[in-house]
Amino acid sequence: MAAFNCASWIQRMEAREVSLCRRVNAMCRLSVVRGLFAAVSRLGDGVLWYTLMLCLPLIYGVSALVASAHMLVVGVIGLLAYKYLKAHLVRERPYIAVTGIELGGRALDRYSFPSGHTLHAVAFSIIVLTYYPELALLVVPFTALVALSRVVLGLHYPTDVLAGAALGALIAVTSLQFTYP
Repeated sequence: MAAFNCASWIQRMEAREVSLCRRVNAMCRLSVVRGLFAAVSRLGDGVLWYTLMLCLPLIYGVSALVASAHMLVVGVIGLLAYKYLKAHLVRERPYIAVTGIELGGRALDRYSFPSGHTLHAVAFSIIVLTYYPELALLVVPFTALVALSRVVLGLHYPTDVLAGAALGALIAVTSLQFTYP
């Protein structure tokens, strides 16, 4: 039996990931797709989440300030984590590094790993749904669209999105261990 060759396995995985990125990014050629995902990405910059943080107390009363504050703290921790990782792992974005992938939206910085948009979308979703599970029909589809938008727009590789989702979930679930009754 042949020995496992880690370098060869990584190269094969990267080739598949790049191929998937090209296929998914090709959807940006349709202006309606590009427009939809650019809008989702813009809302995922924080607009939807900050609006939700402000609206929760208006909808649910003063007790929702706890959920909003929880989201804010998790957001700051997520920001620090992904900024640190991007600064140290310096993975170029697909539209920069891969021929045939075009930029379909605005990049907030140069590097792609992990996806900060996905990290925050997943973390905020977990926090919001812990306090207000009835918001799932709003929050879950939006979070999925944010994650997909990152690859569609040529801003991230699928592994960036998966890592962002995992890190966001880890931060949110860990925070709940310390804060949620």
